[in-house]
Amino acid sequence: MFRRRRSEQPAPDEVLEPESTSAPDSAVEAVAAPGASLSGFDRSDGPYDVDDVPDDGLTRLDLGGLQVPGVDGMELRLEVDEAADQVVAVTIVHGDSAVQLTLFAAPRSDGIWDDVRGEIRAGLASQGLVEEAPGEFGTELHASLPLTGPDGRSLMQPVRFVGVDGPRWFLRGLFSGAGARESAAAAPLEAVLRASVVVRGNEAMAPGDPLPLHVPTAVPEGITRKEDGTEGRPTLPPPERGPEITEIR
Repeated sequence: MFRRRRSEQPAPDEVLEPESTSAPDSAVEAVAAPGASLSGFDRSDGPYDVDDVPDDGLTRLDLGGLQVPGVDGMELRLEVDEAADQVVAVTIVHGDSAVQLTLFAAPRSDGIWDDVRGEIRAGLASQGLVEEAPGEFGTELHASLPLTGPDGRSLMQPVRFVGVDGPRWFLRGLFSGAGARESAAAAPLEAVLRASVVVRGNEAMAPGDPLPLHVPTAVPEGITRKEDGTEGRPTLPPPERGPEITEIR
């Protein structure tokens, strides 16, 4: 499904956006080879840069800087900064699990996940245990974030941060729900993340700047819109405030 909603990123995310005093990537001359590993993770099986995506026949929803494949039963939500009228993150929900994807500019030859991981650890250290662990996408972080339950009580929600460095871009995934700890629950979302395609563009941007995302303007074959009990494959109009749903079949 596709749903647009107002930005509701976790408060700790305020300290997670990668920062760097490095020069903009336009000043970096070295070039990373397609699919190269920039910080310990080999991208040969994805996520892909638009220049080295394989001919895999997958249907992907075009969100501008990110193209996301659909899997049966998934729901896709766009986190929108209403003030700037800009999509800032993409959240994919499957069953009791979710992964939030955010995309940033990065240097041409150096990965920033090591630095970002350190910033996340520092930002969450006061809220509980944060630990590094090996995972499907290289070194990742396991932590818990405070959450207010339906009865008003404070709960701790397990989360899992992964990071993928690409040529001039960095993609961060925040897993929550069952997928934060259970490999079987995480598998469908990991498959979506791995098959996603980043369209960096040629614009010069400083490392850490968010890459532009947008609401999809059309529904590709294989993805259907469902609204008010009806189904079909129309063009998506510019979304208005409130839910707009497209179902992946």
